[in-house]
Amino acid sequence: MDPTPGTILIGKAVTTPTSLPESHGQVYLLPKFGNRHGLVAGATGTGKTVTLMTLAEGFSRLGVPVFLADVKGDVAGLALAGASNDKLQARVAEIGIGDYASQASPVVFWDLFGKLGHPVRTTVSEMGPTLLARVLELNDTQSGVLDIVFKLADDRGLLLLDLEDLRALLGLVAAERKDISTSYGLVSAQSIGAIQRSLLRLEQEGGEMFFGEPALELADLMRTHTDGRGVINILASDQLVLKPRLYSSFLLWLLSELFENLPEVGDLDKPKLVFVFDEAHLLFDDAPPALQQRVEQVVRLIRSKGVGVYFCSQFPDDVPDNILGQLGNRVQHALRAFTPRDQKAVKTAAQTFVANPALDVAETISQLGTGEALVSTLQEKGVPMPVEKTLVAPPRCRMGAITEAERAQVRAGSPVGGKYDTRIDRDSAAEALAQKATAAAEQAKAPPARTREQDDAEEGGGFSQSVKDAVFGTKRRQGMVETMAKQTARTVGNQIGQQILRGLLGGIFGGKSRR
Repeated sequence: MDPTPGTILIGKAVTTPTSLPESHGQVYLLPKFGNRHGLVAGATGTGKTVTLMTLAEGFSRLGVPVFLADVKGDVAGLALAGASNDKLQARVAEIGIGDYASQASPVVFWDLFGKLGHPVRTTVSEMGPTLLARVLELNDTQSGVLDIVFKLADDRGLLLLDLEDLRALLGLVAAERKDISTSYGLVSAQSIGAIQRSLLRLEQEGGEMFFGEPALELADLMRTHTDGRGVINILASDQLVLKPRLYSSFLLWLLSELFENLPEVGDLDKPKLVFVFDEAHLLFDDAPPALQQRVEQVVRLIRSKGVGVYFCSQFPDDVPDNILGQLGNRVQHALRAFTPRDQKAVKTAAQTFVANPALDVAETISQLGTGEALVSTLQEKGVPMPVEKTLVAPPRCRMGAITEAERAQVRAGSPVGGKYDTRIDRDSAAEALAQKATAAAEQAKAPPARTREQDDAEEGGGFSQSVKDAVFGTKRRQGMVETMAKQTARTVGNQIGQQILRGLLGGIFGGKSRR
């Protein structure tokens, strides 16, 4: 049995002498300090993923839901029981895990693209202009235009749910650019075009799947199984991580949503949710100072909402110092100091641990084998324990990928599949603007409403035209003048008659009569 019931066993210390005699040298994490965040670091192939799975299982057995990204596809093994072998049993015996047994964890699969899990969606409005600008890789000027687009949508009561809505609103801004520039700030055609091109690239990469409804409800990430274990939410990220901005912005959005919507709970016996941020360096690469400051604020304050955040990356200095200092639980796997960058990382890692007189941290980091790590967790009163070289406990699940059939079977038993698998497309900004444009086009085709003055003028014009036709005639009918002229010509043949004819025509058409 684990020496301290109700804790999460990480492994067994192999430092001589160990600083943990009361626990028989076993290293564990206290659940009440699980919301003080943590870091799992180490080079590729040193066992970081196995450590994450061990931690996820430990939290789940305590009834704590977990959210983590599956970057390589092997974290999905948490959904199935593992297979025993001699090597595994030897590790279990060496660590002293008396109740070890293969076991599957309750798992729900998610996928932004909707292929390997339930679709994860949010609306454009919920994402907000700041994170969306980062996803679209906009510069400061273009980001400012995006701010104006969101403000205009709010002022006119237009719902921004998906990328189609955003594109429609950009079209509106382009059409009313001069008026909008006067009211909201300068909007250039070049900036609008750049945002539209970025939207096109995002759609071509499949990013439009992320925006729409039904949007993800946080309560569905905080479920517990019928047996009391916390559900482990696994985000399929093997393709998503190839789009670093979208990957990191999505996780940051989710973290921000948790921070903004969960109530203050103070210090609990265990976290309400554990959030694992794999490939953490992607969050901070090229991030503007304002965004880094926002991340720091969320990490610092979200623990009071009962959420523990665990960063996973190759190097500890991938995480900025002001955030690294808030991570109380540390697991450092091997780092190979081949380059100056590696040597600096080893030095940084060694300096972040509480010193252990029996251990040369900097030297040990380079000598750790697979499945070994330097561990320091918060103990009673929140004091970090001296760093220990530790054999990490194996997880009870399958350590490897699962088949498509096995994944489909897990998805079939999911409690949220019927809620998210079918997309909903309700009327929003795109439909409202389209209806407005259609109404304007129909109004333009219809004849304008007639006024009384127009009717009177037309009546007057019609009467005058009738008189004129009667006097002078038309192409098809003789008028009074032509009739009189012909009659006169037939009856009057002498000089007097000719003078009368010229006199009559001359008087009407302005000619001069002869006398």
